[in-house]
Amino acid sequence: MKRKICSVAVAVALPMMAGNAYANTPSAAELKERMFGSVFAEYYMPDRKKTRDADFDYLTRGQGLGFDLGYRIDENWAVRAEFARDRLKNKLTRDRISGNRYGVDALYHLNNSGVYLLAGLNRHSIDKTNSLNVGVGYRAFLNENVSLFAEANRYQGLNKGTWADAGIKAGVSYYFGSAAAAAPTPAPAPTPTQPAVVDSDGDGVPDHLDQCPNTPRGHKVDERGCTVYTEVAQRVGSAEIRVLFPFDSAEVSREQRADVARLADYLKRYPTATVEIEGHASRIGAADYNQRLSERRAKAVADLLVNTHGIEASRITTKGYGFSRPRMEGATREAHRANQRIEALVTARIKEPVMR
Repeated sequence: MKRKICSVAVAVALPMMAGNAYANTPSAAELKERMFGSVFAEYYMPDRKKTRDADFDYLTRGQGLGFDLGYRIDENWAVRAEFARDRLKNKLTRDRISGNRYGVDALYHLNNSGVYLLAGLNRHSIDKTNSLNVGVGYRAFLNENVSLFAEANRYQGLNKGTWADAGIKAGVSYYFGSAAAAAPTPAPAPTPTQPAVVDSDGDGVPDHLDQCPNTPRGHKVDERGCTVYTEVAQRVGSAEIRVLFPFDSAEVSREQRADVARLADYLKRYPTATVEIEGHASRIGAADYNQRLSERRAKAVADLLVNTHGIEASRITTKGYGFSRPRMEGATREAHRANQRIEALVTARIKEPVMR
């Protein structure tokens, strides 16, 4: 019977409170770390054992008033200490018996609801007993500070044998302080304005990275914006060195060395250039003889460039053509003089831009 009364009372009280709940109920985060105090009325129902036992003064049901003081630790947990002054009855004499109940409780609030669970310890001065209590409650806020609550508790005896009381209570609580204002949402950081990319010479490398401005249009460039070059071998010129040799001789006379000196100067101006010395002969005598003669004459000029003018031998090649490449056809004196010659073909490594 006692349990039914508890259940009905709480079942009736909770919907009524929920219907009047404050529309802007503070969130659990807004309640944490706040003190609260409550006043309440309770209806206390001793165990039947107490009603029939002289050791408990034949206690039966009664009412009481009380207050509590608590602290909300975080979004779920709270603690409180409470005091209640109860007036129960002696079932036999119907006399009023007054006494106090002291208790401490831990409360656990369920997420996103007004429901909470509790457990604690109590001291009852009426019958000098101690108990462990467990219960359930519901809290509904009228505003951010004031709330109504209802609870049902079960008190399990810790001394004087085995017994179990029950109680229901309803009250009003006040939460001290105010809900912490939510931190304002920071304004989004302004998006930095991207500077316009300028490529004055149109080579694909922006001006602020271009180390070679004004690159000619169409040139392929590297990451620095500089033209990419390739080296190609290119014949840059030929020089005829007219050296007249005595019969069956490949010695360059002192008078004929001016042309060789001019060739040496040319090679010194272009350090990467190479030269091929071609020896030629006129159509006098056998072909084999003239072939060997043209080779000796080409080598004589090459030796002069190396030994006298300091040109590297690696830059010089020689080749004899005999009379296979005459400059002037015929067997006249003029034809012999034109064909008896040395030609120097100069080739240089030229850097050319790679085109896109």
